[in-house]
Amino acid sequence: MAVGIRSQLWSRAQRVIPGGVNSPVRSMKAVGLDEPFFVRLGEGAYLETGDGQRLLDWVCSWGALIFGHADPETVEAVREAALAGTSYGAPTEREVLLAEEIVDAVPSVELVRLVSSGTEAAMSAIRLARGATRRDRVLKFAGCYHGHVDALLAEAGSGVATLGIPATPGVPSDVTAHTIVCPYNDLEATAAAVAHYGEGLACVIVEPVAGNMGVVAPAPGFLEGLRQLCDASGSLLVFDEVITGFRIARGGAQERYGVLPDLTILGKIVGGGLPLAAFGGRADVMQQLAPSGPVYQAGTLSGNPLATAAGLSVLRRLRDPAIYEELERRGARLEAGLSAHGRVARVGAMATRFAADVDEYAALFRHLLERGVYIAPSQYEAMFLSLAHGDEEIDRTIEAVDAFAA
Repeated sequence: MAVGIRSQLWSRAQRVIPGGVNSPVRSMKAVGLDEPFFVRLGEGAYLETGDGQRLLDWVCSWGALIFGHADPETVEAVREAALAGTSYGAPTEREVLLAEEIVDAVPSVELVRLVSSGTEAAMSAIRLARGATRRDRVLKFAGCYHGHVDALLAEAGSGVATLGIPATPGVPSDVTAHTIVCPYNDLEATAAAVAHYGEGLACVIVEPVAGNMGVVAPAPGFLEGLRQLCDASGSLLVFDEVITGFRIARGGAQERYGVLPDLTILGKIVGGGLPLAAFGGRADVMQQLAPSGPVYQAGTLSGNPLATAAGLSVLRRLRDPAIYEELERRGARLEAGLSAHGRVARVGAMATRFAADVDEYAALFRHLLERGVYIAPSQYEAMFLSLAHGDEEIDRTIEAVDAFAA
């Protein structure tokens, strides 16, 4: 596909797709480019664009690909599943096997429900928390993203900890009226909010490691404090581990930090690169879901055969502790190299090189892209290590950043 044909494809996309992309994060306007590239194929740590450019990929489907693109074992598992049918709308053995794998891996999860996206999992977990507690209010943290759920697309109003106001048109103000927004890592403000609103608080939802304002690790005692506040107020603690689940440890952030939530939201890696997510937690809470309880949730494609095959292929291999030791080694190498020219935050196999401002990040993005290195087109996203990123790919990236700094 020549560059001219790529531009033609971009023009066609804009005529039939809002903004020309099916998710806003794929737009490259924030980094000074009028049009995105179009991917033709992925292989290992690399993408090939329609116009023939080969890119070292640090986005990896936004963290979903722990073994890299077109992982042969995952592809074969999906191929075999597809030969037997793509969807049944009826139970399958793989659904049970994947649920067993999740329950075995994630410390707090006793029962789990499979869904199709992280947003769907977050929406369902919030509904379940409200139904189980018979309360309405939800406390979230500024900078944490939990999908495009109406009640969670809220930003703080005036004051340190306030009721949320809609962060986007299309969300009625009364929907976010029950959402409380606190600063991330500010336990004092959170405690004050719980003291003020706690009687009607259904849950506290948090990314245990923030991944949507750059990588931000929890401050010492923050997660433990949230656990104590939830216990004291009778509300549920919900960890959004869509990014961290199976990435920073097999059991996610709750394994790494030793704090157990009541409910956990999973996505990305759990589906092996196919559309699949999950939410799970304490048995007494999860039993409130229909058909065993009164809280309704359903999905025609939930636990579909292709996604469960991919998820099983990936999760079974992640039982090996050596995988996380190797990801930690590679992450440390990447962090050390990038830290020579700026602040780098890293937790396990996710990292962010923070830029001074959006203009600097945009310049860095364009510089790297010209040299065949693709990072997220937003400074608020992470770089995602996979097992396909070897020392050669890490060193090449560091050298490209060195050149930018020079």
